[in-house]
Amino acid sequence: MPADDAAQAADPLQEAPEPSAEAPQAPRSSGAASKHAVTARTKARRRAIEILFEADQKGLLRPSRDGDHFRAADRLRDLALERAVHSANHTEAPAYAREILAGLAEHLAEVDDAIEDYAQEWTLSRMPAVDRAIARVAVWEIVYNDDVDAPVAVDEAMTLARILSTDDSPRYLGGLLGRVADLADTLR
Repeated sequence: MPADDAAQAADPLQEAPEPSAEAPQAPRSSGAASKHAVTARTKARRRAIEILFEADQKGLLRPSRDGDHFRAADRLRDLALERAVHSANHTEAPAYAREILAGLAEHLAEVDDAIEDYAQEWTLSRMPAVDRAIARVAVWEIVYNDDVDAPVAVDEAMTLARILSTDDSPRYLGGLLGRVADLADTLR
């Protein structure tokens, strides 16, 4: 590694040297989320969160009056199937977004219970709707998706919270999801 690269690696806040005239410069983005690479899975998670947010705003995720979570899961499944094909941006939902939504429909009651149990001094209904959607996706990934490591799910959730929610949300969700990750084996 050249000396300039080693110095910059040691101090990430140091200004990068100007690129040479031959090398094209990538556009720079600002904001807290710019440090995170936007992968296909990140886009799929965001799409799943958008659909969950819509379902939540329409009241589709509330259990029925008799406490039947199956109806809420069925309503989520129906909306997810519809949004997989028909959406405002006229593109089919990514396969991983559909997988997340199907998994959440299957485990909605358990995911919501885990969030309620580990959200210190907050009920699920008191959480901002965007945070609730992000938490649901991340808890499902941590507990039920063996293809995603818990630290990755937590990091992705915090990144999406930085993009979509309040300044306090990433820290709060990080704490909540860290507790869930520590106990994930007992939640299955």
